[in-house]
Amino acid sequence: MNWYKVPDLQYTKEPFIKKVKVNGKGICLVSYEGDVYALSSTCPHAGAELSGGWCKDGKLICPFHRYSYDIHTGKGDHGQNDFVDTYPVEVREDGIYIGIASFLEKLKQAFK
Repeated sequence: MNWYKVPDLQYTKEPFIKKVKVNGKGICLVSYEGDVYALSSTCPHAGAELSGGWCKDGKLICPFHRYSYDIHTGKGDHGQNDFVDTYPVEVREDGIYIGIASFLEKLKQAFK
């Protein structure tokens, strides 16, 4: 797992939803109830930018068709049959870091 610092973002415990680019990936960061979560930035249903949505009851809501994704697991609501990728997050003294697995690490996990 490689850890990448999110540029130009200081964590203040205030709620936010923000799109960031880390290691060439668009990631939607969500600060919710004192924790920070990282999910894919694009809705798999219609390609909407999830950072334009909102967070309610621990779910990130897509601004286009109101599909929702659990911020902990990335799993879509019942009946959606979809998901968004999630990434581990660490809040450190010098900023927010997102963990991104290499392709090889993902393959190893898939065959466990």
